[in-house]
Amino acid sequence: MEIIKRKIQDSVGKALFKGKIVIIYGARQVGKTTLVKEIQKKYLAESIYLNCDEPDIREAFSDKTSTEIKAYLGKAKIVILDEAQRIKNIGLTLKLMADNFPEIQIIATGSSSFDLSSKIAEPLTGRKNEFFLYPFSYSELKAIYSDLELNRLLEQRIIFGMYPEVIEGGKEAEKNLKSLAKSYLYKDILEFQGIRNSEAIEKLLQALALQIGDEVSYNELAQTVGIDKNTVANYIQILEKAFIIFRLNPYSRNLRSELKELRKIYFFDTGVRNAIINNLNPLNLRQDVGALWENFLISERLKSNSNNGLDCNAYFWRTKEGKEIDYLEDAGGKLSGFEIKWKKDKFKIPEIFLKTYAQSNITLINKNNYTDFIDRES
Repeated sequence: MEIIKRKIQDSVGKALFKGKIVIIYGARQVGKTTLVKEIQKKYLAESIYLNCDEPDIREAFSDKTSTEIKAYLGKAKIVILDEAQRIKNIGLTLKLMADNFPEIQIIATGSSSFDLSSKIAEPLTGRKNEFFLYPFSYSELKAIYSDLELNRLLEQRIIFGMYPEVIEGGKEAEKNLKSLAKSYLYKDILEFQGIRNSEAIEKLLQALALQIGDEVSYNELAQTVGIDKNTVANYIQILEKAFIIFRLNPYSRNLRSELKELRKIYFFDTGVRNAIINNLNPLNLRQDVGALWENFLISERLKSNSNNGLDCNAYFWRTKEGKEIDYLEDAGGKLSGFEIKWKKDKFKIPEIFLKTYAQSNITLINKNNYTDFIDRES
């Protein structure tokens, strides 16, 4: 299969040699290495790629002086540090490089923003441009599939997800997905702050996977998993920063009856979600089609917004009486709502929402118009 160009590739390319370190975040196996090597092709003669999972690479950059680092880099004009969070004191090392070698463009990738970003936040203040790479997006797949083919493959993508290894795996797709969900995604999480309770992490992920589209209570999750509420909150934050899940908070501005405490939690990849609960059945045999469709579309929307540099805040809206809208965006003071349905071609907009937020607009998203919702351009 041909290499699928990532949407952020051109944006990353434009950020090079502007006096700042380029940081690319993304979960393991989303294609960060492929992306940086594609970017590197333009500068092969004057670049160096370094895999920081290798112990000798980590040693070469851990607690070294600028003189030692420069001797190691030689005449390279572009230096790629893949999985840079593996280097001890990486923040200070990158600061040394940025301050002492302004002519060298550094590209660092990290599969866990809780690890890398925490180490570089203070040392690299004002010295970095950050990008996020997610599993393939719908618009990225248009490079190799026609709209007709993508529509035919829609069910497969909802069930098996959008990870490159899964899409490119052919008959090995299911095997690759299960391997991904069981091993790669946990690697950084369990190394972070010495977390060893993998059973609790797995139980929490399973509980979250069974509640997509529903409001989530940390107290209830704590009882289900058998850990305290604070540990649940901590684990969820870690899972977010490992790009496995994301939260939608309730939108609340004017009504006393609007939810303020609960939140919804979705998975960045529905294939990973399905593998976690060991349900890769076709849609006609599932009881969770509506929730799965909602998760898929909201994830694709967030990926599209990020890939195109669109800045907006995402929410859901619900009152204590049960009036709700699945997904809201607040961009520049404009409020846009979307109700996501798998089968229905109409729905009744809650009158109280329109009355309270008169300048907003609400759109029904279903199988007939979902591409307008997720295939956005800046």
